[in-house]
Amino acid sequence: MKKLTLLFLTVLTICSCSKPIPEDKLSYAGEWQSKEMYLLILPDGTVSYQRLQNGGRTSIDAPLKEFVGEDFIVGAAFLTTTFDVTQAPHQVDGEWVMVVDGVKLIKNQD
Repeated sequence: MKKLTLLFLTVLTICSCSKPIPEDKLSYAGEWQSKEMYLLILPDGTVSYQRLQNGGRTSIDAPLKEFVGEDFIVGAAFLTTTFDVTQAPHQVDGEWVMVVDGVKLIKNQD
């Protein structure tokens, strides 16, 4: 029972640390994809990320901590990941495009 309580408190702490996306960065919100990467950024600061690379899979489900320029930092406490944004969200031929960690992502238009 103690382990379950500790797990619940850890999840509650992590979930409560997300920061809503600032007004000037709302174009980042949405579902972004390429063949090897999936990135979901919700306006409330929730981030879900998956990437297939070199025969392996990396995934992160964590709160948004902050933006540093165009880059954004995801995680909690000392466990964080910085996403390197070399092209901020912008439109090309009617599609939203962003380049994160060297991968061109297209925003799903639902």
